[in-house]
Amino acid sequence: MADQEVEDIKMALRDSTQQHESPEPKRSKPGENSVTGGEVPHPEESPEVAQRRRQRELMAAAAEKRMAAAQSAAATAAKRGVASMAVKNVEIVNDVEIRGLESGSKDKGVNLEKVECKGGISDTTLSVLEADELFLMIFGNRVSKDVLAQWTNQGIRFSDDSETSMGLVQHEGGPCGVLAAIQAFVLKHLLFFPEESIGVAPYMQPDLGITRVHKDESVAQEIFSSLSEGKRSRALVRSMSEILFLCGRNQRALIVSLDIPNSDFMKSVNGSEDEVIAKALGGISVESGSDLQKILRVDTCTSWTTALKKLESMLPMYRSRMGALLFLISALLSRGLDNVQEDRDDPTQPLVTAPFGHASQEIVNLLLSGSAVANVFDGRMDLGGGMFVKGISTTVEVGFLTLLESLNFCKVGQYLKCPKWPIWVVGSESHYTVLFALDTKVQEENEFENRESQIRRAFDALDQSGGGGFIGVEGFHQVIRETHINLPSEKVDHLCSTGFIVWSEFWQALLDLDKSLGGVKDSSGMMGKKVFDLYHFNGIAKSIANGGQTSGSVSPIQRPRITKLRVSVPPRWTPEEFMADIQVTSGSGTKDSGSGVENSGEVSKPPPPSQHAPLVDCIRTRWARSVCNWEGDAPSIV
Repeated sequence: MADQEVEDIKMALRDSTQQHESPEPKRSKPGENSVTGGEVPHPEESPEVAQRRRQRELMAAAAEKRMAAAQSAAATAAKRGVASMAVKNVEIVNDVEIRGLESGSKDKGVNLEKVECKGGISDTTLSVLEADELFLMIFGNRVSKDVLAQWTNQGIRFSDDSETSMGLVQHEGGPCGVLAAIQAFVLKHLLFFPEESIGVAPYMQPDLGITRVHKDESVAQEIFSSLSEGKRSRALVRSMSEILFLCGRNQRALIVSLDIPNSDFMKSVNGSEDEVIAKALGGISVESGSDLQKILRVDTCTSWTTALKKLESMLPMYRSRMGALLFLISALLSRGLDNVQEDRDDPTQPLVTAPFGHASQEIVNLLLSGSAVANVFDGRMDLGGGMFVKGISTTVEVGFLTLLESLNFCKVGQYLKCPKWPIWVVGSESHYTVLFALDTKVQEENEFENRESQIRRAFDALDQSGGGGFIGVEGFHQVIRETHINLPSEKVDHLCSTGFIVWSEFWQALLDLDKSLGGVKDSSGMMGKKVFDLYHFNGIAKSIANGGQTSGSVSPIQRPRITKLRVSVPPRWTPEEFMADIQVTSGSGTKDSGSGVENSGEVSKPPPPSQHAPLVDCIRTRWARSVCNWEGDAPSIV
């Protein structure tokens, strides 16, 4: 079926690129049974077949228009005497590039109509076909009104509560994946980047991930107290711009706005800018691609400075009820719709999942890594027969953890699990939240931990079980060769006796193998456990009063929640039977001043009893066997 679809599109492209002066080939509109220029649907075709046929039509038609636009731009360039334009089809206007589709181009995007240059920014609109393709890609053709309401009634707004002023508030279910990803980047800029970097593109900043960065409690109090509106807005603008340039491969950012009424109408409405935009959006609904085409404007920027200025001017619009959807569309267009479809393993499914309208993993991965892949493992997994599925292909700024890994439904790779900055989007079955630390030292590994990571990465590279944690005999011999492990022959025979090798058994063998032989046995016993602080933020506005209880005349307030967790991580090589006996207090050993990260090797009185919540299971996928404590209500990831 996939081969047939490719052949259909190739045929449409061959027809569209023939050199003749006849009008553009007519194509049947989606849902119509036109014979001329279109495919005649079979009277008994299933809804799934009809959907795939309609998507092929849209893709082919959009490709035709992009090719036509490319040819037109090339002809215009030739008239102006710019020979290079006929080859690259790129027009540079101050800080802005307007790109057409060229054969073999690595930057496949949409063809945006009505290009007008205003102050160095290209002001454009989507065609009807492209808007239909965009709507189908996000919502599919069977989206419910409830899901559309969720995605068209969620702005990008900071909390008004002083204790959570650094956090974005979620009022509607569904767009939490978009908000959590933006929130993670906002925390990165608030915690680790000076405000002087406002005029520097994020990909041009020095790699501070190599340098130890830590914040003490005074910084934490500033972050979690009432931040100024200016500081929050600057962090938000920088975060949004960084994500869009990440999707645009550091070459461009497409910023989507609303084509709201003219300035005379705006002046006639009393109230703040936010109130004016809210009133202008009063009668607007989005139920189809044509609705998007009527209200969207797209600005294309290749300059970090220009993008910052544009996003700053559009903050009231992103705070409006359409904000989350506008930013998602901006990220998709920055990546390019063709590239998004190529990233995905199954491009026939909508990005917003049915029936509850949750953001898919593809949306979250797009915002975190710049690619809309569906999986969270590293690289890609070969399924055999020329088939493979794609995961994360590069180091990321902020990472991802999921409850599903603790349930053995997936395996998060090292790229997402160990990002440059100690900030993670946390996924549950139905919601996304954010976990973060104030100190980059929480991710530092000692000699033994580095050794384990090296061996585990080699093991996972040959694990074709989808994160099941086992490999074949041939793969096992390759791992021990690559990692220079000299296991006794009888131990190798024992591990290989069943025909496959399980990671837990392999790791136990390494714990018993001396370091000189490639193992991780710690004969000195001097390596202590880590103790550090993590913070968890849940952006859903919930009723909170009297420690989470409402009573009498006390009126509950609606606000997000932030929870501080004390995390203790035992040495990875500590045998399980000694876990209950070896306890380390936070006061013994050494502590990095102000960092909140402690290491110790002394045995002392036991710490407070450990507490459990689903978030702890997520944390243990990053720090195995960790013990967590907190005050007050348990942190919630739903």
